Amino acid sequence: MKSIHIIAEKLPQAWEKAVGECWRTGSEFRTEYDQQGEPSSRDVVAMIQVLKPFSEPRIHRAFPGGLNDLEKYRAEMLYGVHDHWVDPALNKWEYTYHQRLFEYTRPDGKTINQIATLVEKLRQVSFTRRAQAVTWKAWEDSEVYDPPCLQRLWFRVEGDQLNMIVHMRSNDAYKAGFMNMYAFTELQADIAKQLDLRPGEYIHIADSFHIYGSYFQEFSSFLKTLENRSAEDRYFRSSFCREFFIEGIDELLGEDDMPQAKKQMLQARREELVSVDSGKSDK
Repeated sequence: MKSIHIIAEKLPQAWEKAVGECWRTGSEFRTEYDQQGEPSSRDVVAMIQVLKPFSEPRIHRAFPGGLNDLEKYRAEMLYGVHDHWVDPALNKWEYTYHQRLFEYTRPDGKTINQIATLVEKLRQVSFTRRAQAVTWKAWEDSEVYDPPCLQRLWFRVEGDQLNMIVHMRSNDAYKAGFMNMYAFTELQADIAKQLDLRPGEYIHIADSFHIYGSYFQEFSSFLKTLENRSAEDRYFRSSFCREFFIEGIDELLGEDDMPQAKKQMLQARREELVSVDSGKSDK
């Protein structure tokens, strides 16, 4: 196995360096999702440390997906806007990260809001090493087709900042990695705000940080894009993305089955984005 340790100041730089290093040095492994004739994945154990995850520019221009999708994923992580889609009996989602973190169901049927619990723990004992939330359910996740990739969140207060460590058992480095890191840091900022702290460093650990063989050709095009663009043309400032974020929220609000409580959260987020000075919406 190969391992990598990436340290970068900003979020898009960290992700860019990590996927590039995975491509260059990763070992070959088969996966449970490979189709016949597809190459083996490139795979590393990764530790990715972002020193200033909210420093701008914050968003990678070439991550797979749209900026509206990035906002939707944020809403899934922070608000649980698609928790109602979790229904294995109807062949829908097995879980959402939000549900596992905010409404973790025990075998006896009782639920635990792990985020509220860890926030209260940090309020009581700022130096605790027990401020964590887990997703894995040993009594069921070993048997499902698509178990959670995220395993654990861990938090530590350092001075006036809240540091966060994320541990994933498996992470699609190219297709999902940036969106994961972005949404997790948004959660970090939300928890820091509740504690009257500023969001500090972010560390992303993945036991299997991989690039699937099924999209090697697409990834090669991504690398060529990086080679042909300056740093200024590879990253977006959050202000530039604001209109696309609002578009993503409007798409969520247009879903027929969106619960009313979630709509209220989305409306509040939309108002927050609209209220920001639009004169700063540059790249």
